Amino acid sequence: MKSYFRLAIAVILLFSCKMENGPVAAVAKPSWQLQLDSLLPLLGHRNWIIIADEAFPLQSSPGMVYINTGAAMPEVARYTVQGLDRSTHVQPILYMDKELLYVPGAAAYRDTLQQIFKGQSVQTLLHDSVFSKMDKTAGLFKVVVLKTNSTLAYSSVFMSLDCKYWSADKEKQLREAMNRN
Repeated sequence: MKSYFRLAIAVILLFSCKMENGPVAAVAKPSWQLQLDSLLPLLGHRNWIIIADEAFPLQSSPGMVYINTGAAMPEVARYTVQGLDRSTHVQPILYMDKELLYVPGAAAYRDTLQQIFKGQSVQTLLHDSVFSKMDKTAGLFKVVVLKTNSTLAYSSVFMSLDCKYWSADKEKQLREAMNRN
């Protein structure tokens, strides 16, 4: 009788330990490109994208979104510009650190970025000025930081997003028309 009792307990225990949700498969983390692709449609006027060198600081502002690309700066810049070119709603206003003009060995990097930006206007400002400009809106709007593996000083690219389908001239005309009425 004891052996039947033990067998019954073993069978009950065996069948009571079934898996509820099945096996858990390992899910690959999305690549930085997929993460950026999912964010681009959500970003709009006054958001920022920063393509940052490796030393860019992790900031405590809740509006900052960090993506560690592990990729080279030109690769990330090219992919980001292509994504913005495909978008129908935003276009970048480009800023770079003025200090980069004086960093030894940076000429090839600057030439590469000129090719990537295809003649778009790039404003150069002192490093602290770019941060001041960005900080004014970072408290209200998202800033996406794409960290790269670049160790070239002052090589970050700052993109303030602007509306692609509504220009400053159109806004001015609208305001003038409103003031006339």
